[in-house]
This record gives sequence, structure tokens and C-alpha cells, in this order.
Amino acid sequence: MSIQNIPALFSESKTDTLELFVYDFKMTNDVVKSKVNLGLHMFSFLQTGKKQVHFAGNSVAVNKSQSLLIKKGNSLWTELLEKDAIYYCKLLFFSDKKLEKFLKKHSTRKIIIQDEVSFFIIKNDNYISSYLSSLSIIANEKSNYKDNLLSLKFEELLLYLIHKYGNKFESYLHSLISKDTSSFTSIVEGNTYSNLKLEEIAFLCNMSLSTFKRHFINEYQTSPGKWLQDKRLQKAKELLQYNGLKVSDIYIDLGYTNLSNFSAAFKNKFGISPTEVQ
Repeated sequence: MSIQNIPALFSESKTDTLELFVYDFKMTNDVVKSKVNLGLHMFSFLQTGKKQVHFAGNSVAVNKSQSLLIKKGNSLWTELLEKDAIYYCKLLFFSDKKLEKFLKKHSTRKIIIQDEVSFFIIKNDNYISSYLSSLSIIANEKSNYKDNLLSLKFEELLLYLIHKYGNKFESYLHSLISKDTSSFTSIVEGNTYSNLKLEEIAFLCNMSLSTFKRHFINEYQTSPGKWLQDKRLQKAKELLQYNGLKVSDIYIDLGYTNLSNFSAAFKNKFGISPTEVQ
């Protein structure tokens, strides 16, 4: 699967010249775990459908009652139509430079960043609805007014969200421009029990698959395939033994595409079938 460079894919301009950019993204088919290199931070205002994003150390899923603010970088996007005939998401991209300018003007408190998180969930409300309508109006304005209006609307949105979420959101804005400290091991171990493939975890580490495998063996003294399988099967046994879950409830979430492969791997490791553990 090719890598989608966004927002460059949506614009005639080069990514490094963009500061603020609005785009109405629509599609009529599901996309699962698309590899995305996000060149700018992005608000994702979902209008119809469902969205899931896998980051280096975590993941998030939202529906049209929620919006996301996503940090730039590599991630995997799953976008589903659900009951609607079209998937529609209004996207607002912004650069570090725009954010730094805003924080210099409006953020006077000393912010202590404890954890770097790749996303912030925003609950949609009447303000968000009217805000999106105003963005659509701006899109139809003359070009010499559009940039100035969009800058004002960007500032307005951040001020509103700081008012709504307080220090939590303000701290998140500061974390967007702080140095990324995600380590190789934290990304690997953060996705141990996910249903991601090796190639997808390597992408989140910003590595080719071959480079990822070399780093993994140096770090863990075993192959990533064997290490992940052992960890995931042990987790499966715990879920079946202590959580009362059915085999059909867990095998997909632990990276197996079909039940027979999961059952065979489980029996090969533990000597008994998953149903016997239940």
C-alpha cells in the first residue's frame, strides 16, 4: 500500500508552503489502515461515517458526534461509510508556525507537558456546527480575503476550545510543537496487543520493514514475528481464562485474520485448543 502524503495530496501547493488549509474530504468506499504521512497538524471534523486512527503508541476511534485534533506524523487511517452512502470529513490543517504564533499571543501560563499524545477528542456541539458552516462560506470568498479570514477563524477555534477544555487542551497545543520523544520500544510495546501487521508497526516507527526487523532483533534478541505471536497468544489465554470472552471475540483484535489460524497457533504453543481453556 502506497503512502498518502497529506495535505500535499489535496493541494496544488507544496506542503512546506502551507500554513492553513481547509479541505472537504469525501469518498464512497471504505478504506482500512491507509498509510498516511501527515505533514501538518489537522482538525478532523467528521460529518458522516466512522474513523479510526492508529498512532505510534495508541489508537482512537470516533463517529460523527466527535471531532479529532491530530498531531502531524505517520499514522494509519481507517475510514468507514457506516449507514451513509458517502464518507464526509471537513479537514483543517495548520503549521507549527501558525500554532507558535497563536501560543505566543494567547498562552501566558507556564505549561508542564507530562505525556505526549497524538490526538485530542473534541465533542461536537452547536458552536462546532456553526463554525464549520462559516468555514464553508469562507471557501467561496475571493482569494485575497480568504487567507486573512481563515487566520481569524483558526484563532477563534483555538480560543473556544481552550475555553471549553481549559488547561488540558492548552497543554495539548504546547505538546504539538514539543520534541517527539517516542522511542522504538514504546511504539512496539504500545502495539503489542493490536491487530497491526509488522509492516504497519514499522511504518509507525518511520522505518522500512527490513530496518525495523534489524532494530527489533538488536533490542529484543528475537524476531518480531515470534515475539509478537508469543505475547498475543499469552494475552489470548488470559482473556479466555479470566475474562470469560469467547474465541470469536478476540482473535481478530490480536492480529489473526481467521479463527482456524488462531486456533492452530494457540494449540501449538499451549498444547490445548482455545475452547478447552474456556
